[in-house]
Amino acid sequence: MSSSTKSRAGKPTLSAPDDDPHLWLEQIEGARALKFVDRQNSRTLQTFGGAAFEHDRDTLTSIYDRPDNIPYVSRGGGYLYNLWKDAANPRGLWRRTTLGEFRNVNPSWEVLLDIDQLAASEGEDWLLSATTSLPGNQPRTILSLSRGGSDAVLLREFDTETKSFVRDGFTLPEAKGRAEWLDADTLVLTSAYGRSMATGSGYARTVRLWQRGTHADEAPVIFETTADHLGVNCGVDHTVALPRMWFVDQKDFFNVATWLGDKAGATTKLDLPSNVWILAHRDWLAVKPREAWSVAGQTYAADTVLAISLPAFLAGSRQFEVLFVPEPRRALQRFFWSADKLVLCILDELRPVFEICTPSANGWTRQQLHGFPDIGVVDVWPLDRDPSESNGDLLVKSQDPLTAPSLRLIETEIASPTVLKQAPKTFTADGLLVTQHEAISIDGERIPYVQTGPVGESGDAPVHMSGYGGFGASVRPYYNSALGKLWLERGGTTVQANLRGGGEFGTRWHDAGRLAGKRLSHDDFAAVAADLVRRGVTQPKRIAAEGGSNGGILIANMLTRYPERFGALFCTIPLIDMRRYTKLLAGASWIAEYGNPDHPDEWQWLKAYSAYHAAKPGQSYPPILIATTRRDDRVHPGHARKMVAKLQAMGYEAYLYELAAGGHGYGRDHKEFAGFQVLGLQFLKSKIGWLDEDALANPPPMTPQTPE
Repeated sequence: MSSSTKSRAGKPTLSAPDDDPHLWLEQIEGARALKFVDRQNSRTLQTFGGAAFEHDRDTLTSIYDRPDNIPYVSRGGGYLYNLWKDAANPRGLWRRTTLGEFRNVNPSWEVLLDIDQLAASEGEDWLLSATTSLPGNQPRTILSLSRGGSDAVLLREFDTETKSFVRDGFTLPEAKGRAEWLDADTLVLTSAYGRSMATGSGYARTVRLWQRGTHADEAPVIFETTADHLGVNCGVDHTVALPRMWFVDQKDFFNVATWLGDKAGATTKLDLPSNVWILAHRDWLAVKPREAWSVAGQTYAADTVLAISLPAFLAGSRQFEVLFVPEPRRALQRFFWSADKLVLCILDELRPVFEICTPSANGWTRQQLHGFPDIGVVDVWPLDRDPSESNGDLLVKSQDPLTAPSLRLIETEIASPTVLKQAPKTFTADGLLVTQHEAISIDGERIPYVQTGPVGESGDAPVHMSGYGGFGASVRPYYNSALGKLWLERGGTTVQANLRGGGEFGTRWHDAGRLAGKRLSHDDFAAVAADLVRRGVTQPKRIAAEGGSNGGILIANMLTRYPERFGALFCTIPLIDMRRYTKLLAGASWIAEYGNPDHPDEWQWLKAYSAYHAAKPGQSYPPILIATTRRDDRVHPGHARKMVAKLQAMGYEAYLYELAAGGHGYGRDHKEFAGFQVLGLQFLKSKIGWLDEDALANPPPMTPQTPE
């Protein structure tokens, strides 16, 4: 039976595993699977743990726990809210203060909820995932509580005045989704909780109106989609006198249908292409199509930003104002409204650019924010969490690989931002330089990358490479305390690659590395590795590469497709088995990015980068550590488990590390997060033959690898 026929038949399965003898490792809590994980964890920690690991883990944890780290805030009802974690509060304190107090070096905070105390008192592995309140100084808040960092959350109503959960208040059992306030006694529930309320991807299929004093099961459905769609969303818009509701039927990651309505349900479907970004604010509508769009005698290029009066649009007008026109290497990253101003966040040849567009009766005016680095990361966002409360105040965070982040405030009508907080320097950057380069990929495309390290090329530099290349997400050169302290400060070099599949240069860059083009994003990464050798920076055996999630596919493909270009690989929370990914947790939601393995023609390109199927014996694969978390309810931990089992059975040097909690991340608290990172760095350093002084003083023991 051919691979495509197996895929169409829904195989392999637990009862008919066929050519996948490791299928049992997909049983997340299965006794046999957990025994395998325990043995693997023990071997990995024995080999790469020890005194050097503990020293670096504690060093990194102390950086994450520093009292002078920036507390990031959002404003609501006159208060600034923050979730703060440190050594004494590993799960966090949910707290608030005022803007005036926040300006002080050591502001005074009012603690609303101690998450560590809550978890201990209830005997649950609680983490605070999100909070949702009505605009204004409303005391009632919906808290989203996650067990161990999973995407699924339990919803509970909390009173910020009494600092306690509301007796007989809104409570919803664990499920993926959220709730938004319509008024003080009504929630708009977008949750997968309940029978037949989830799509095949595991997200909410319906929007329900939940009245106080009733059970969620009784809440009437006011909007829904079919189970084969990704899910639905609903936003309550308080920027107008009578709150309106925006309903979104999301077919896949990139295609939606948007409806305007109210608490009775959707009433008006917006006459727009399905693949547009849509953002409404009061009487204005801004859109950005992913493909060229012809309307009212005009053709607009993909990624053009268009604006129009919302009442005029609803009345049939299509006379848009053009606010942004993309160029081959100039692309919009995001846009948002803030007090009747539309803020455009742009990358121009990877340089951050921000334009503020303001509508008036005489047309649109624009101004540009200045003073940002050419190579670095700048984020701008509204201080106020709800657009209806915004007075135009913006927060600005800027950083680069050698400059710790600063948090600034741009107040209404004030041109120059004022510094609110400065993050501490966490590593010594003396003698280090940030430079930008380009590699030429397999098809001639120029692939940018940022290199940070000592001045001059040694030809033997220990290089840490990272990349992503998916979902239109842009990789940017931020300040990384872990790599700074444990790699750069000790003489190493870091490289961040801007691969196709990302969003650095807009939709055309993303689409080039999507579906069958995903292989190109992997070719891009390999081209950067080759360029480092060509430029005399290093040798292949000294290149250590890391990537997570979609970047996990990338790293697994470096193992099977380009093993000669790397000395060691660290693959985290990964997708690897591309034949079964749609059947595991949220995998079906990513079909628009990768393709559908149940369609024979699409399986042809998917199997080309399904490293689980491409791995074969007798190759010169570099050592690999694959790490995941058991509570990841987005990417199934079975991907990591099965790949390690298969590689070990073939006789390769492969290691597994699986945290019990952490969700789609690296741990539930700073110590777990640091330990996850340090274990990976210890592994990479060891396998590229780069042991710094700390490691030399405490060499890790070596253990033979045997197949399970």
